Amino acid sequence: MESTTTDPGVVEFRVTGFGHPDAQALSAEVQQEYVRRYGDGDQTVLHPDDFEPPAGLFLIAYLDGRPVACGGWRAKQAGPHGLRDGDAELKRMFVVPAARGRGLARAVLRRLEETAVESGRTRFILETGTEQPEAVALYGSGGYVAIRKFGIYREHPQSICLGKELVPAV
Repeated sequence: MESTTTDPGVVEFRVTGFGHPDAQALSAEVQQEYVRRYGDGDQTVLHPDDFEPPAGLFLIAYLDGRPVACGGWRAKQAGPHGLRDGDAELKRMFVVPAARGRGLARAVLRRLEETAVESGRTRFILETGTEQPEAVALYGSGGYVAIRKFGIYREHPQSICLGKELVPAV
C-alpha cells in the first residue's frame, strides 16, 4: 500500500506586535468570526502597547509568506475575579479558515506559552465561549482548566474562562 503526504508548506513565526498591518487584518477577521458566532465583535479594549515585550507579545504564523494565524498575550496583575500577579492573558488566537486543520493553532499556542514563560509569566488565562467548540477542545487538550470568570464577559452565560499553570522548560 502506498502512502503520500501533502507538503504543508513553510510555516514561519514572526513577532510583529499588535499594531502591525497583518496583525490588524487578522484581528479584523477574528472579529468577523465573533460576529458570525455571537452576533457581535469582542468589545474588550486592546491597545498595541499591551503586546509590547516584556509586558506582552503578539505573533503571526506565515504559511508560504501569507499571514494565516495569530495570537498574543498581555501581562496581568493581581486583581478582582481571581487574577494573579504573573498571569498572562491570551488574546486574538485565530487561524484563517483556509489554513485550519494543519495544527497551526496548537503551534501558535505553544509558542505563546514559551514566550510567556521566558518573560516570567506563571499562568496563562483566557476567555473563550460556548460557540467556539474548536477553541474549547484545543485548550482542553492542552491542559487548560476552568477558572473563575474574569473580564467584561464574566457575567455572560456563553463565556468560558480557562487557565493553565506555566512551567519553565527544564
